[in-house]
Amino acid sequence: MKARVFVTLKAGVLDPQGKAIQHALEGLGFGGVNDVRAGKLIELDLADGTSNADIEAMCQKLLANTVIENYRIDTVS
Repeated sequence: MKARVFVTLKAGVLDPQGKAIQHALEGLGFGGVNDVRAGKLIELDLADGTSNADIEAMCQKLLANTVIENYRIDTVS
């Protein structure tokens, strides 16, 4: 079983990496970019039968800083 965890910063949290990307895009001539928010994608290859609760626990304990980040889990059997 595979799971993808998408981690993004919560609204209102400053995103210096996103600002750097936005600035670089403007420098390359891409003018219509109003804002950029950067995140991360974590792909997990899990044993069959790994529960959604276990994946949630992985996110809560390690993969996401839930104080400043949101996460979304997509599973593929």
